[in-house]
Amino acid sequence: MTYSIQGLSPDRFAPLFALDDAELAAINARRVTATANSGFPCRISLQDARAGEELILLHHTSHDVETPFRSAYAIYVRPGVDAASYRDTVPPVFEGRPIALRAFAADGMLQTARLAGPGEADGAIRDLFADAGIAYIDAHNAAHGCFAARIERDGV
Repeated sequence: MTYSIQGLSPDRFAPLFALDDAELAAINARRVTATANSGFPCRISLQDARAGEELILLHHTSHDVETPFRSAYAIYVRPGVDAASYRDTVPPVFEGRPIALRAFAADGMLQTARLAGPGEADGAIRDLFADAGIAYIDAHNAAHGCFAARIERDGV
């Protein structure tokens, strides 16, 4: 069994970086500058921004399904980065953080969930995918609740 984790497409967020602060505020988004080398996880690159880097903080629907488990929350994105792609390994934004893993059936209904401490995400993902009824897993930062990444079964 293999799995893949993809960063969000930068194309959908690129227009935000051309907006001024008032235009961003009108859509409930904010331009921010990372004040530390951790704590500002980009959902495109799946890496933390470095201190001094610009990001956009915005509301994002991560689980856009017609079930009670539809989910949305704030995320950070950076300009000029490529969408990350990981296979059978977890991205840097999972490192050093407790991760909440929400496992869903193909119909978008939650089947089970698990907390993974720092360094435990890979094993927890594999354990969850051992259940053939799990179609995908959404990872969230356990403390703040923000969406981290979608984890899908790899078809290879």
